[in-house]
Parts: sequence; structure tokens; C-alpha cells
Amino acid sequence: MENTELFTGKAEVYAKARPGYPGAVLDYIGTLVPRGAVFADLGAGTGKFTELLAKGGRTVFAVEPNADMRKQLAVTLARYPDVIIVSGSAESTALPDSSVDVVTCAQALHWFDPVAFRAECNRICRPGGIVIAVYNNTPGGSSPSHCALSTDTFFKNPTVREFPNPIRYSREDWLAYMTSHSHDPLPSDPGYAAHIAEAKAIFDRESIDGLLHRRVVTKVYSEQLKL
Repeated sequence: MENTELFTGKAEVYAKARPGYPGAVLDYIGTLVPRGAVFADLGAGTGKFTELLAKGGRTVFAVEPNADMRKQLAVTLARYPDVIIVSGSAESTALPDSSVDVVTCAQALHWFDPVAFRAECNRICRPGGIVIAVYNNTPGGSSPSHCALSTDTFFKNPTVREFPNPIRYSREDWLAYMTSHSHDPLPSDPGYAAHIAEAKAIFDRESIDGLLHRRVVTKVYSEQLKL
């Protein structure tokens, strides 16, 4: 299965269960970019991060290759007229040359081909363009390793900031979260029952007063493009 299809069938649960991003991240990004900057949010998924940008009144091209995710993306962003949804990938966005000031990718950089992605950023960004990668890192999860590997590969000398983003899961939300990753089985898959049983066991073992706490940290990497 191609990477672009790994989230097919998971868009609804992804939108419901995946952590969002602190408002402080948007405030910080506002200090990095020019006034009136146009954004391209690549690998936009269901719009978890795109919506944060849109709430700030920014013009955004939300680029997503997976049709299932784009359908949910349209639901998420229906009330934001300054967001344009585009069928495209990080390596081939279908955006015009020199059309944006900022490229963002949230929880997605590890899916991109770094060389082709950089070439596409250079093509679609105006002079002085900025690339920003955002990751929600959960201690003990796979996201810290994805984050470290992809950011170390792509960025040359990034500015890095961290923001606390603590998450509390109910049992229902936890089970939904544990079916939202690319590697999680679908209900029709043979390993689904065992996977859910393990997810329930984790909740029962680690929850306190009916809630499972995760000390998520949102990391923001930013760097100005250099040809």
C-alpha cells in the first residue's frame, strides 16, 4: 500500500481522536511570518493544524493526497472561506510557482521525500519563504523518533520551540486514538480484536479516575529557505 493510502478508512476517527495543537503555537508562528502571509499546509490530513491557522484569519492552501482525509478536511474547514483545499502531495502540490510565503506540515514530515519536498518548497515559496514543521510528541510513543529522524534529515539549522500540550483521554477517546494511526488495524483486519484488547488493558492499567493522562509536548521547527 502506498503511503498516501495508509489513512484510508481512518479519517473520521483521526479527526475525533488525535490531539490538537496549543493556541500558543499559532501566537509563536505569528512572530515568524510576515503580516498577511499566505500559507501552504502540506499533508493537511483532516485539518487539525490547518484549522488552527484558519482561526487566525490566515489564507491557507490545505494540500492533502488522500481522498478520505480530504473529505473530512472539507468538513473541518467548511466555515473558513480563506482556506482552499488542494488534491496534491508534499512533493507535487499543484500550487503555482512563488504563490506562498510559508510552508507548514504538522505530524507529517516523516512521510515526505526530503529532497523532493525541499525542491517543491523552493518552487512554491516567494523569496524569504519559511518552512515550519510541527510535531505532537508523546513520551514513550513513536512520534519522538519520527520527529527526530525527519527533522534532522530535512532541516539544516532550525529554530526549535516547545509548548506543553497535556492530553486527557476518556476510555472512549483512548480507544479511538488507538485506531487512528497508519499502523493501527481497521475493524475488518484480523488483528483488530487483539489490538483493541491491548488498548483497553493500557487504559485500565494507567488511567486515574477514569482518565488517561499523556504529557504531550508540541515541538515547532522553523527555518528560512535557502536555495
